[in-house]
Amino acid sequence: MNQAIKFPDALTMPLADMDVSDPRLLEQDAWRPFFARLRAEDPVHYQANSPFGPFWSITCFEDIVAVESDTATFSSEPAIVIDDLPEDLPVEMFIAMDPPKHDVQRRAAQPVVAPQNLAAMEQLIRSRVVDILDGLPVGETFDWVEHVSINLTTQMLATLFDFPFEERTKLTYWSDLASGTPEITGGEVSEEERHEGLMECLQTFTRIWHERKGREPSFDLISLLQRDPNTRDMVERPMEYLGNLMLLIVGGNDTTRNSATGGVLALNQNPAEYDKLRANPGLIPGMVSEIIRWQTPLAHMRRTATCDTEFKGKKIRKGDKVVLWYLSANRDESVIENPDQFIIDRKNPRHHIAFGFGVHRCMGNRLAEMQLRILWEEIMQRFRMVEVMGEPERVVSNFVRGYKSLPVRLHAL
Repeated sequence: MNQAIKFPDALTMPLADMDVSDPRLLEQDAWRPFFARLRAEDPVHYQANSPFGPFWSITCFEDIVAVESDTATFSSEPAIVIDDLPEDLPVEMFIAMDPPKHDVQRRAAQPVVAPQNLAAMEQLIRSRVVDILDGLPVGETFDWVEHVSINLTTQMLATLFDFPFEERTKLTYWSDLASGTPEITGGEVSEEERHEGLMECLQTFTRIWHERKGREPSFDLISLLQRDPNTRDMVERPMEYLGNLMLLIVGGNDTTRNSATGGVLALNQNPAEYDKLRANPGLIPGMVSEIIRWQTPLAHMRRTATCDTEFKGKKIRKGDKVVLWYLSANRDESVIENPDQFIIDRKNPRHHIAFGFGVHRCMGNRLAEMQLRILWEEIMQRFRMVEVMGEPERVVSNFVRGYKSLPVRLHAL
């Protein structure tokens, strides 16, 4: 882990200096008091100076719902991260589009996660989870992120894209490149590496597109894009094709991968909840929603004001960046009871905003929940405990709240 940083006191520092875009806040897990103060004192907060330019922070649950509901005033274009994307790769993706273009492109990919498809996928996911868990060493310390979280999500991504299984680690690599540059999220990936890697991704998937054309119909994401009249020529618009590939890869990777790790950490930090789970594995479906809320794998989404507007008494100008901090909203005391506590039998566990809200609500949310549910069902059939053996190493990013590593040891039943 990088050396611990001494942050200013969140309770006494001037509000004008409170820059919650600092990626080290998430890396050091030091973010809670900063967002708590903004929610209490300045829930629509203007940050005039940051490495990513000036922006507004929206930190309360209901305010985020209001912004997400008004796509005419608060646009998803040109980007959903705090800084604008670099000009050398002017990618387009439907999450950074507004209706109606957003709706058309999303609709083309949506069938891959339709209920009947998820039901058909469940057996495959379970068989892969079983293979992963049965191959783990019991009684030895190993990295849960590498051996379980990344392994599971990479296998699932390969299935969704019908990507060559033996090359599936490329999908994780491309996902990390897409969301890991300093300019965009404060990450650690160089611009050169990002550019080279994403061009390799585009070339690989362009080849796959042409190989797949005319093949028997299937429900992988590339075939679905080819079959839809609104996206069947997307390969001829390379930056749009690449952008949507990145969206689907990152979306299929980060939520499940980091929640699969976050759940282990949360249960270890809350042993009474682990006892509850052991006593009643039937709590797993609700626990999965609580894990996703508690983790909030994507810390924010950005919108851009399309006109001068007033919101909660603040004058937001046309072109201003408006950052919706899901991480903060999921700890909003006015909406969620005891939000800083991890409670696996909450009365309304799906009442969170980790998947967003409105037209941009995460398309694959049910798939993510299903993967995590199956993972925990199979864990509880094999192990009395997944014990955390040391501190997690967290990702350096203000966008992805994730983990690089988590040392664990398995205790058999």
